[in-house]
Amino acid sequence: MDQKTRIDATFYENEVPSFATSEMERLYGNFFSSYRNLELPDDELKQVCTYVARKDGEYDAIFLFLRRQGKINVLNEVIRIDSARIRAFADHVFTRFRDVNVITFKAIETDIDRIVYPHQRFNYSEDIAMKLPPTADEYLARLGKNTRRNIKRYSDKLMRSFPSLRYEVYEREAVSESQVREIVGLNRERMASKNKVSALNEEETRRIVKRARSCGLVGIMSINDKICAGAISYCTGENYFLDVLAHDLAYNDYWVGILCCYMTIRECIARGGKEFHFLWGRYEYKFALGASLRHLDCVAVYRSRLQFLLNGDFALKTALNGYVRATKVWLHHSDSRISARILKLLDDLRNLRYALTGWLTGGKNPSF
Repeated sequence: MDQKTRIDATFYENEVPSFATSEMERLYGNFFSSYRNLELPDDELKQVCTYVARKDGEYDAIFLFLRRQGKINVLNEVIRIDSARIRAFADHVFTRFRDVNVITFKAIETDIDRIVYPHQRFNYSEDIAMKLPPTADEYLARLGKNTRRNIKRYSDKLMRSFPSLRYEVYEREAVSESQVREIVGLNRERMASKNKVSALNEEETRRIVKRARSCGLVGIMSINDKICAGAISYCTGENYFLDVLAHDLAYNDYWVGILCCYMTIRECIARGGKEFHFLWGRYEYKFALGASLRHLDCVAVYRSRLQFLLNGDFALKTALNGYVRATKVWLHHSDSRISARILKLLDDLRNLRYALTGWLTGGKNPSF
């Protein structure tokens, strides 16, 4: 989109218009840019505002955002937002809201280096994803030789060793809470075997159950009617987003987790899926199954250089978070005991910061 193209914009304050849900799914097809899947406290949901941009009468961009304390926080994530759309949004925001001096985006793909406003851009996360071919056979043919060989080898080994092996798929309301909890339990066991604590606590587990029954596609491998591997993903539009992949440690020698993921991807293709997102975490199996890395950045756009200086504390915090992220990524890929110790120190410092912030704010972390 040319930056000189006229964009007609409409703002809905503290409102998400009825058409936005379906149009966002059509525009983005992304679980993390869907009002239907927006997870916010009730009081914040009532404050969500909407920006709707039209080009030649067609919807060109729909951003959900929160506005407070002179800042706008865009809620759309894990999608590509190019310079032109960010520029158009900033133009309209800074014209409409005279009290707003900072706009933030979190976890987006962008080429914002060409924007004219003062801004910061740091890597925030990654989305390891792939476009899906029309057929499962084409997908298999696209995989590397070693991966194809391992899929056949371990599939045969599993069937020979466990004739009761089954793979089944459950969608939306057909997904049971007990199935989700069993898969989450396998994740917790795996993390515990590495002396780590799973991020899937009770609160997050309840959210996973809710998501899975709303828009989930869950692939389950079982032996003797007991789950040995599970892949929980969510469908938005024509795209799928993997949230949890876990397997029983008793089957470590059978590649059962990766095979379950592979079969689930085939099911997504059979349902007309266009993209499969493994999301964050640079695990080798994701690349072996055909995905590639997409960088997700956080971006802060300032009304002017003066406002950049006046919001120096926020700019400094943004920069520090960016440099910490870059350091952690580097250390994660540096195989040494020193790296592990530094990573633990960074995690401890982060946890201390959260604890102090919660204490100073009466138990609530600030949104910006």
